[in-house]
Amino acid sequence: MHYDLIVIGSGPGGYVAAIRASQLGLKTAVVEREHLGGICLNWGCIPTKSLLKSAQIYRYFTHAADYGIALEGKAKPDFAAIIARSRNVAEGMSKGIQFLMKKNKIDVVWGSGKLSGNGTVTVSGNDGKTLLLTAKNILLATGARSRELPGLPQDGVKIIGYRQALALPKQPQSLLVVGSGAIGSELAFFYQSIGTQVTLVEFMPQIVPLEDIETATQLERSFKKAGMNVWTSSSVTAVDTSGEECKVTVKTPKGEELLSAETVLSAVGITPNIENLGLEELNIATEKGRVKVDEHYQTSAVGIYAIGDILATPALAHVASAEAIACVEHLAGRNPEPVNYRNIPGCTYTTPEIASVGMTEKAALEAGYKIKVGKFPYAASGKAASSGAKDGFAKLIFDETYGELLGAHLIGENVTEMLGELVVARHLEATGHELIKSIHPHPTMSEAIMEAAAAAYGEAVHT
Repeated sequence: MHYDLIVIGSGPGGYVAAIRASQLGLKTAVVEREHLGGICLNWGCIPTKSLLKSAQIYRYFTHAADYGIALEGKAKPDFAAIIARSRNVAEGMSKGIQFLMKKNKIDVVWGSGKLSGNGTVTVSGNDGKTLLLTAKNILLATGARSRELPGLPQDGVKIIGYRQALALPKQPQSLLVVGSGAIGSELAFFYQSIGTQVTLVEFMPQIVPLEDIETATQLERSFKKAGMNVWTSSSVTAVDTSGEECKVTVKTPKGEELLSAETVLSAVGITPNIENLGLEELNIATEKGRVKVDEHYQTSAVGIYAIGDILATPALAHVASAEAIACVEHLAGRNPEPVNYRNIPGCTYTTPEIASVGMTEKAALEAGYKIKVGKFPYAASGKAASSGAKDGFAKLIFDETYGELLGAHLIGENVTEMLGELVVARHLEATGHELIKSIHPHPTMSEAIMEAAAAAYGEAVHT
């Protein structure tokens, strides 16, 4: 069968591309080997948020007395039920994508797709049959998987990746997490919150290494307050899985430490899924394991495009979706606005949450900017105090000369829902004074944004 566009992969890049293509009148097919929605909906963004919500509810119960609520008996997590709820949420979202495929008249072909010539895709079907599809354009959106370190091979039982961590048969009594990016920190927080003793090991000098140092320091303080062990500037050099527990050798600034854990979670990043796609046969250029593309996401082969985690762009679901729309609108003859990679929001859904966009303070200084920095603590927020969530702050970084918002770094309850305002502000090139003069509702946690801007310009009245 011939199409205007064949999309290989149905994650937040692939399914968004397919839907937008259909909306623009392109006859479209999606090739998917497992579940519609990809890793994000089935084994990433969505199920982790379900687990974290369960952890949050449990924390509410354990702190009920702080809110004047007396409980009879003791609340305890039901691990199997928590996992089951998470899987049900993911399944429901995946079914939603199935509905959207039908609604938009997109053909879904189940199997593994491989480029077999310009404009041709060979599908090894899940039913054992082989199918040949042709298209004017082909879009690769195959995503990524958990990265494995040479000295930390995942066996899926004692040394696991994020996928196994979302559906363990039983709750481990102890867990050692290697890597403190969003995946590692979120899963470390979840398991610590429901009673597992967690040790978090990070190679860099701070946890959540991409975040502003003050944000990382606040999160580490919160993690330790919750009872988690945190080791920075440290690396796992060996794991012995021969016994009942894993014996983990950790190299630290103070020397080697031998730690024990029932389970080890490797959360050290991702590996793009570019194998067995036929890239080599078509001489499609790659660099450091990622596909090279031009400004319209076309690869070195005419008519073959790529988006999402297989590129050297931020490996985030919303980035893949934005790339998908820009790519497909170009294919349809439109003139889409390019994706602004300087204004990509990032969120980590721990407690407290982290939300950021733009430059850290360190990066702004290294880039040569003269800056104004404003910070507003959650401890001074009436809404945060009323919610029992005084850990956190809003920090804004402005260019001293023009007032441009260079970066925003939020940590605290609800900040992932507040970040959109700052992304829009940067997109519209709003200045600090415009943020100050934009009246924010009271009492809300979003007032912290206005207050941080005021603090940067010496106009704060609440700190």
